[in-house]
Amino acid sequence: MSESSSPLRVGCVLMAAGFGRRFGGNKLLTRTDGVPLYERAMEVLSPIPFARRVVVSQYPEVLRAGPSRGFAPIWNAAAGEGIAATVRLGTAALEGLDGALFAVCDQPFLTTESILNLLQSFMQSPTHIHALSWHGQRGNPVLFPASCFSELRALTGDRGGGKVAARHPEQVVLVEAASPQELRDIDCPEDLMQTSDYGKEPRL
Repeated sequence: MSESSSPLRVGCVLMAAGFGRRFGGNKLLTRTDGVPLYERAMEVLSPIPFARRVVVSQYPEVLRAGPSRGFAPIWNAAAGEGIAATVRLGTAALEGLDGALFAVCDQPFLTTESILNLLQSFMQSPTHIHALSWHGQRGNPVLFPASCFSELRALTGDRGGGKVAARHPEQVVLVEAASPQELRDIDCPEDLMQTSDYGKEPRL
């Protein structure tokens, strides 16, 4: 969907530049139900009429897949720095919009419906930070208003947008997911076989 035809002024950043060290390699290529994790994330996000979509990655396979799903590819040459490099690149690509949603690739149970709920919450309170949650625990994705863009662009190291959200607890609105599974992330191969218990600390 082109930027001019979108009814929303919210953009989407798909963060896909991690090394997967705890997983033992590039986990983005790992398949769930026959689909690589990065493709699954794109499938969930693609139906939503974002004003702009980008995928930030160091992996050619992921970048090549972006355009066919409506994601402009952004090469992350500084992936070794940590999450902040991806956040900075994604934020810069969404300048001029009213908000930026940051999503990760390793939540295979995330649903389009929950992301739409996040967007609806943002439309009701566009100056707040909106995060998917379960029983009061903040998780991903997180949607930041434009007023946070300067702080997101100033991040360094292996700290992401969660650091910005922590600075402004009074601005954070939690949007309950349909199930705890949606917030599960895949850190190691064993996580793919554990689909019932939620006990991980969400990251951004």
